[in-house]
Amino acid sequence: MIGVTDTEGERAEWSFPAVPGSVRSARHAVRDALHHWGLDDAVGDVAVLLVSELVTNSLRYASGPIGVRLVRPHPDGPRPGRGTGAPPEAGPDAGPDADADGPGLLVEVSDPLPDPPTERTAGPEDETGRGLQLVACSARRWGTRFGKSGKTVWFELPLPG
Repeated sequence: MIGVTDTEGERAEWSFPAVPGSVRSARHAVRDALHHWGLDDAVGDVAVLLVSELVTNSLRYASGPIGVRLVRPHPDGPRPGRGTGAPPEAGPDAGPDADADGPGLLVEVSDPLPDPPTERTAGPEDETGRGLQLVACSARRWGTRFGKSGKTVWFELPLPG
């Protein structure tokens, strides 16, 4: 792990080097944060699986650091002055705190490669090509946001309540 940016409050952020061991490190970091927040039973396995897929994609194509960020809904609902239901592409602080579908966990994986991810249809014998299909099938919503350098693939998982 290159560094832990933040693991307190409503967010947890990490930066990982583009090396194979980072996939495992990202899985453990996400699982630990979700456990700390009491969300591991609700979304732990799915969140860890999808982070693993997206970090693997980043590792496969990008040579720079890979960022992973979790944003949980504020425990008291949306904070004053913040929108409800603003899409994550509206900016890092405009992610959904709550929306018509209920609260959700926002997960982002960033890398310095500006190319958008490509969803493929994998055949039964293919060993690769299912990562974005898993994200699309498992997440409430997902997408890609482009920044000054690189991109962020994000997804949202519904939380009970």
